Amino acid sequence: MELKAYIAPLRKWWWLILATTLMASVSSYLATRQQPPIYRASATLLIGSTLENPNPSGSDIILSQQLAQTYVDLAKLAQIREATMKNLGLTQLPEYVVSSQLNTQLIKIEVTDTSPERATAVANELANQLVLRSPTSAQAEERARLAFINQELDDLEVKIEETKNEITAKQQELAASFSARAISDLQGQITALETKLNTLQTNYATLVSSTQQGARNTISVIQEATLPERPVGPNKPLTILVISLIGFILAAGAAYLLEYLDDTIKSPDDIEKLSGLPTLSGIARLKLTNSPDCLITLNKPRSPVAEAFRGLRTAIQFSNVDKSNRIIVVTSANQAEGKSLVAANLAIVMAQAGHSTLLLDADLRRPVQHRLFDLDRNRGLTNLLLTLEQDSAGQLERRGLEDYIQPVAKSGLYVLTSGPVPPNPSELLGSAKMKAVLATLSTRFTYIILDTPPVLAVTDAVVLSTEVDSAMLIIDYGKTRSAHFKRAVGRLREVNANLIGVTLNRLSQRSEAYYHYYYYQDSYYHREPDLEEMNSPSTNGHSRSNGFLTKLPWRKQKVSAEDK
Repeated sequence: MELKAYIAPLRKWWWLILATTLMASVSSYLATRQQPPIYRASATLLIGSTLENPNPSGSDIILSQQLAQTYVDLAKLAQIREATMKNLGLTQLPEYVVSSQLNTQLIKIEVTDTSPERATAVANELANQLVLRSPTSAQAEERARLAFINQELDDLEVKIEETKNEITAKQQELAASFSARAISDLQGQITALETKLNTLQTNYATLVSSTQQGARNTISVIQEATLPERPVGPNKPLTILVISLIGFILAAGAAYLLEYLDDTIKSPDDIEKLSGLPTLSGIARLKLTNSPDCLITLNKPRSPVAEAFRGLRTAIQFSNVDKSNRIIVVTSANQAEGKSLVAANLAIVMAQAGHSTLLLDADLRRPVQHRLFDLDRNRGLTNLLLTLEQDSAGQLERRGLEDYIQPVAKSGLYVLTSGPVPPNPSELLGSAKMKAVLATLSTRFTYIILDTPPVLAVTDAVVLSTEVDSAMLIIDYGKTRSAHFKRAVGRLREVNANLIGVTLNRLSQRSEAYYHYYYYQDSYYHREPDLEEMNSPSTNGHSRSNGFLTKLPWRKQKVSAEDK
């Protein structure tokens, strides 16, 4: 499959994709516009005292990391949350996350809120609650006691230092003394000072053991939460972009799904794959009103659509050079696919080319040609079949035949309308008299275009296709289903009808087929009219005199001056 086959659904449904993407963008913009800015404050705590210890052991570090995870779980308990709300006077805490940093003894508390002040206060209070739950937290009485112990430790440190200095001084005197008594006295003094030093050190160690110095299960705040200056969210441009992208993807997926589910015929390639038949021409969409305005080849002969019908005429003439295509059945698979309008305009361009042409309305169920050309339907095919008689040789009596064929002013075309709707259309169209009518008319007209009912609705078109030179199917672009088209082609081929091709009708301007058939026809408006148009009654205001009725030998003085 070519790349354009993948792009085609996007080109066809571009309006759906664009509308969905714009809707998603506008909706996300309006939604994010209502969202307040979000701020984040964070506080950091340290477990243990490894940073104060110049020689921490591996067990100290591992224990601190395990304690950090324990405090993380503790911060998520309802007891901590309730204490924080009580101290801050809140009824509900904003969203917060407590996590331990990988391979460290650090705990990070992050609070997200629309108020930067509230986020900062909650982060600091949560950190404070964790500190209060640690064994090293002290009450007011204990704080006073610890202050006293610390003061005593300071005094002992001074005394220990002084005693060490005295011992050093006495040792220096001992080294300089030569008297036995002096040496003995100095040694006694040094011994007394060493005993005093040991006592001071013992007291110091005892006091230190009652404090928190060197404790492993300690928690301290090393960085308090500060007031955030800028919001961390929401990222409105990114949100709008992501939602718009999601809308685009969903719309594109819907486009491909619709194309997958759509089995209608939309291109000559579809026709070729389904039936092997050629596409004779593509006709742009016209406003179907069942009025003479739809006869665009008569009213606007220089339009691109009229030129497309001329292309259809040429394609029919050269569709099979070995067989005659003078009597042509125009039909479709289903109703309302534009077959009658195509047959009418095709007959007009045949007549404009100088060929004696008859348009025969063989749709005896829902005839429309009399409305398109504003003609009398009461004088038509059914009247002709019921009134004409055959002679002994099987030939139709020529008397009165011209009374049922009506000329179309300023076109050179003649129309045989359907006549009154009979109760048995199929029997009439398949009768020997119908065959004789076609045989007689074929001797007088170069081309006979038969407008017939749809193939799948009734058997009229199938019956007539066996008595004519060729048949042509009309396909409604984007409406005729592939299965219906295949069934119609199959029915015609079952009776060995000469299917010369398909006309793709009602092309959309967004379709590739429209571009293919109409791109080069825009210049048609700007060229000089050819000989055919100069002789056309629709362009010079004069009707032709080479029509069938003026040549009928049995026609009496019923031709008006305008017909001449």
